[in-house]
Amino acid sequence: MADLSKYRNIGIFAHVDAGKTTTTERILKLTGKIHKTGEVHDGESTTDFMDQEAERGITIQSAAVTCEWKNHRLNVIDTPGHVDFTVEVYRSLKVLDGGIGVFCGSGGVEPQSETNWRYANESEVSRIIFVNKLDRMGADFYNVVDQVKNVLAANPLVMVLPIGREDDFVGVVDLLSRKAYVWDDTGLPENYEVQDVPADMVDDVEAYREELIETAVEQDDDLMEAYMEGEEPSIEDLKRCIRKGTRDLAFFPTYCGSAFKNKGVQLVLDAVVDYLPSPTEVDPQDLTDPETGEPTGEKAIVSADEPLRALAFKIMDDRFGALTFIRIYSGRLKKGDTILNSATGKTERIGRMCEMQADDRNEITEAQAGDIIAVVGMKNVQTGHTLCDPKHECTLEPMIFPEPVISIAVTPKDKGSTEKMGIAIGKMVAEDPSFQVETDEDSGETILKGMGELHLDIKVDILKRTYGVELEVGAPQVAYRETITQAVEDSYTHKKQSGGSGQFGKIDYRIKPGEPNSGFTFKSTVVGGNVPKEFWPAVEKGFESMMNEGVLAGFPTLDVEVELFDGGFHAVDSSAIAYEIAAKGAFRQSMPKAGAQLLEPIMHVDVFSPEDNVGDVIGDLNRRRGMIKDQQAGATGVRIKADVPLSEMFGYIGHLRTITSGRGQFSMEFAHYAACPANVAEQVIAEVKERNAKK
Repeated sequence: MADLSKYRNIGIFAHVDAGKTTTTERILKLTGKIHKTGEVHDGESTTDFMDQEAERGITIQSAAVTCEWKNHRLNVIDTPGHVDFTVEVYRSLKVLDGGIGVFCGSGGVEPQSETNWRYANESEVSRIIFVNKLDRMGADFYNVVDQVKNVLAANPLVMVLPIGREDDFVGVVDLLSRKAYVWDDTGLPENYEVQDVPADMVDDVEAYREELIETAVEQDDDLMEAYMEGEEPSIEDLKRCIRKGTRDLAFFPTYCGSAFKNKGVQLVLDAVVDYLPSPTEVDPQDLTDPETGEPTGEKAIVSADEPLRALAFKIMDDRFGALTFIRIYSGRLKKGDTILNSATGKTERIGRMCEMQADDRNEITEAQAGDIIAVVGMKNVQTGHTLCDPKHECTLEPMIFPEPVISIAVTPKDKGSTEKMGIAIGKMVAEDPSFQVETDEDSGETILKGMGELHLDIKVDILKRTYGVELEVGAPQVAYRETITQAVEDSYTHKKQSGGSGQFGKIDYRIKPGEPNSGFTFKSTVVGGNVPKEFWPAVEKGFESMMNEGVLAGFPTLDVEVELFDGGFHAVDSSAIAYEIAAKGAFRQSMPKAGAQLLEPIMHVDVFSPEDNVGDVIGDLNRRRGMIKDQQAGATGVRIKADVPLSEMFGYIGHLRTITSGRGQFSMEFAHYAACPANVAEQVIAEVKERNAKK
């Protein structure tokens, strides 16, 4: 039986290009899992094994690898940095116990690192910080530490100081042991010497060490008292305090180095073992009620002796068939076991189980609490489903995924591809919950929906290469919505009497704009039985069913409040169906009177621009109807935050590169829906009508 205190389930997350994948490669090399490190820029890294990842030099899927360091077993997940694939980060954080946040020494805290940090805070994951790329021009460790405090509002606990800057960066001083680790120029991670602190750094080291001890002893009152009286705590005691503070998210131990040049990674691995929690030290996951989704008060206690509870957090289709990645929270799992999927109520038999090594796998026959494994060939399991012991049914807290904001219409180039496309898209939707597909009933086109242009670009590329489906791709479409701006009081009668039993339903109602993001709300204030109580749900159902197709251009309607206050009924002819039809007619009759309005998705846009081009970038964002929210000058340029309508942001990256001679970067994520200006709304409605006329 494995000792759970020797397990560490960790993820590596950061902004695009801060060096996550390179850091993962170095960890694998140091732990003896691989003998030749692959470089991202050569397209050869272990965890970026999709063709699209190797070519673009970015991570798209999170990949899992298992390795050992100082008798501890590390399950490491390398996550993507790009905002279009945030769902990968989100679901990885859900099953991890700790993380390494990687920041670029010159770029500092970048937009996507903020999003990922926020996700990690929501999931309450303990982290250590690694400031990478200190060998680069403009790299400044102390500046990044300040940004972590100011931008992320986090508390970094500085554990090491860098020796030398930029090209002269040679190693780090470990503050606890007051020893300098200096690497030579061979680029091999094992070629370092432990030396005394360089003379010109002694004062800095003492100052930072004192700060470190003061922060650490706050975790233990007895040690704090002794320290106040001039007694310095032992290194063991300090490590215990740092471990406790890290687990409680009181602070984040902060390290630095250069993963590419192999400097400083060993100390980060030591910190993972010393300070990040094992599966048993993390607050256990809540069990929830499958009907309401509310916590039941029970927890999934991490122990191999409990009943089996596991969460499927990722599904991947590869050359060996469908793989389901599972984090086991409690109990154990053996080959041949029958387990229950509490989301579908069906049981499945466990066939082959394996330990993942990015693209390779080692077959195993059993696994237990704390493990992250993959199971081959599960049929009806989706991301977020709970797998449990059939005798002890339970549901773990499910995952919530963001709604797509952009869609494209695709049609296969030849008839033979249609069926192939259907099967391929089915697999891709199972793999990525933020990717959705629907068929336009009128035109028969397939609509792909996703989180951004890059996201859909990659999906079309995968269809073409992996599944051999050639597609014709339409222009991107924005997910508009509709709402109302005025309150309306109205009445509607549905009457159909032609001998025999007829239909009759009369409703008096008020429709008014709801609170932002409230969706559809319905209440009934009928007194005296003019509309009998048993028919109220039918009225609600009638109104709600119409919300999916607004009166302006057929987009879904948001934020509407309906109040049923009176009506009439017929003792024989009134029925639930009559009231439902009445509500549908009422919606069509009253919505145009209520000042219907088109809403468009607004994006939080975060642009990085060199100082010389700031004026051009801001001018361009203004032309795109952007609202500039904030500007921050950094060491290497200026960050501009703005809210911009999604419809104005298509192809923006190409334009930004032109303005900034290729040095600008940006990321965006959905913020909220806002009213469309009249001229834009007219154009959108005209386009929709034209499209419908063609059909």
